[in-house]
Formats: sequence, C-alpha cells, structure tokens
Amino acid sequence: MTIHIGAKPGEIADTVLLPGDPYRAKWAAETFLSDARLVNDVRGMLGFTGTWNGHRVTIQGSGMGMPSLSIYVNELIRDYGAKTLIRIGSCGGMQDRVKIRDVILAMTATTVSSPSSAILRELNYAPCANWDLLKSAAEAANDIGANTHIGGIYSSDVFYDERPDLNEQMVRHGILGVEMEAAELYTLAARHGRRALAVLTVSDHLITGEALPSEDRERSFGDMVEIALRAAFA
Repeated sequence: MTIHIGAKPGEIADTVLLPGDPYRAKWAAETFLSDARLVNDVRGMLGFTGTWNGHRVTIQGSGMGMPSLSIYVNELIRDYGAKTLIRIGSCGGMQDRVKIRDVILAMTATTVSSPSSAILRELNYAPCANWDLLKSAAEAANDIGANTHIGGIYSSDVFYDERPDLNEQMVRHGILGVEMEAAELYTLAARHGRRALAVLTVSDHLITGEALPSEDRERSFGDMVEIALRAAFA
C-alpha cells in the first residue's frame, strides 16, 4: 500500500495498462479481463487486476497530465515492481493523414516540460518507447485491421493551449498527435529499466476540428486495448 494506491502486496500485476480516466479503467477491466476485481479506489482513481488469456494484468487509472501519471507510475514501479506499463488513451490528431478513430503508436514523445525536467536540467532528453512493445503493437494492429500510424507525438503539459505557433511547428515537424502523459511515462521507464509504450486513439483533430461521437468511442477504444494487451504478451 502506498500514499495513492491502496492495493496490497501481490495485487498489482507485472503488466499494467494506464488509461487516464478511472472509469475507462473500469470499462476495460470489465470488457477484457477475466475475474477482474477492484484493487485500488484511493481518491477515486480506480484500479483492477484480472487475467487476459491466462496472463495477469492490472488496469490502473492515472489521471490527467504528466504530474498525475508520474505519481502512479513511480509507485507502481518502486513499490509494486511493475515491469511493463502501457498507456491507453485518447489524443488529438495533428496531421492530415491521421484520421478520427485511427490508432497512434508513439515511437517518441516530445514535450516542453515534464516532472522530470528538474532532474534532467539542461539536457534535451528524447524519451522513446520500448522497441519490442512497439514492434509487437504494430503487428497486433495489423492483425486486427486497425488503421495505425507510428511516429512521434507531443505530450503537452497544458490542456487549454494558447500557442498556435507551437502547434504549427509540431505539424511542420511531423508530430502525429497530442496528448498529456506519454513523455513522462517513457522517461520514468527508462530511468528504472522498465518497458513502456503509448497506444492512443485519435478522438479529435486539431487541424480539421472533427471529434469522435461519444457513441462511437467504445468500439474505437476497444481496438486500442486489444492492441496493448496483445503487445504486452507477444
């Protein structure tokens, strides 16, 4: 048990999926896991552990933004020994070829700042995904027929961004999408020698202004979870 996670020793699996929304964690656990049971509800940040095809999996909400995710990932690694951590979340598309409902596999995660910036100081560190997970996720996406893009994303530390010039540079430099957590996840995984990946569903688009209707989200997010689980145990 930690400050933010109430699970007992042994209740967190080696493989953890990390949606930002705790209710998405509940939905994913009920939809994809067998014998899923609640192992954490501290501060309403729900976490569940069950099995997928015989493999133990924990699905733990991580909140919004890098500071929140950093708390959960640090505790999952340091106190519970998590070895594989995969973010499953939504993102905003930033390229014309990236469409609503597409899946992005984040090879790298650019950011202006993160909770690790104070440690890295002047270093312009380049956080990246684990290659084995990335390769397996690409194969899984192909197997289920998901329209997938692999490349760099941008992890923003603000939601209400008032820097259109920065977004223009992201688009110009080929950034596929924007979200708020992956850069810190990749940095922490590198620091502690763990495997990490972000599998993201494009739910809205910064260029076209499109947004995924709420009634269509479950099917699209299901592809993302399926890809993450297959990649974790390939």
